[in-house]
Amino acid sequence: MRSIIYAHRGSSGVFAEHTRAAYLQALADGADGVECDVHLSRDRQPVLIHDAAVDRTSNGTGPVASHSVEQLRQLDFSGWKHAAIPAAYGTPAEQFLTLADLLNLLAGAGRRISLAVEFKQPGPFGLDLEDTVLALLEARGWDPADSRLGPVTVSFMSFSPESVRHLRRSVPAAFVCQLLADVDEAATAEAAPLLPPGFDTAGMLNRALAEGEALVSDGAAGIAGPGVEYLRAHPERVAGWVAAGRTIRAWTVDDPADAEAAYRLGVQEFTTNYPSGLRSVLAALELAD
Repeated sequence: MRSIIYAHRGSSGVFAEHTRAAYLQALADGADGVECDVHLSRDRQPVLIHDAAVDRTSNGTGPVASHSVEQLRQLDFSGWKHAAIPAAYGTPAEQFLTLADLLNLLAGAGRRISLAVEFKQPGPFGLDLEDTVLALLEARGWDPADSRLGPVTVSFMSFSPESVRHLRRSVPAAFVCQLLADVDEAATAEAAPLLPPGFDTAGMLNRALAEGEALVSDGAAGIAGPGVEYLRAHPERVAGWVAAGRTIRAWTVDDPADAEAAYRLGVQEFTTNYPSGLRSVLAALELAD
């Protein structure tokens, strides 16, 4: 069976993540799908930014939630990558995208395409983030039964079991992905600013991981989303999920050795910063089989 490739925040190995150029390049690279992270802007619009703040990926500063979409459009979200953007991919001022912008872009792809939307939790708007995204999709004609919106098939992802359980109220398990990563210092440091001072961040993350694993094991989440480090640490668990019929969507698979190990383990879907290069690696493995 042909492996499915998702472009991680677009072809973000080439162009700045979440930009118009990155997603257009992903389509040109032949990616089967694209992945995006969403936050809500101050005016409650879903916008494509990974971090809770704009500092790392723009020339602005401060929380995403403190900026309106109009203000976000004034920031430079591509310059930090120092990659020349072809004229066909838009000007620097056109690189910032809302989720609605991305849906318009994918609708014009001229082929079937998948979209994986990751909800960043915890966040300042709580589960209003998920509800706002679902409302946007429904207003555009999305059908929860098959999770289709024209040529776009949408799935939903989160590290938060609360988010996954909330999504399952209206979205079938086949389109809901529980993301999984062992808790380390980096994960704890990333989550800590989002929680009250003195909060047991590591403890909270470990509890969430155990809950997330249970959601995959009992089928509440039809897609397991392990990182490559998780795959290395828990191959037997992942193999068990494969045997139980779960879809495994691994991230972020850029190294050929990681790709081969994941493929041999039974991973069906691969999220990568370099979809074109990964396609060549997986095609060789599929041909050898």
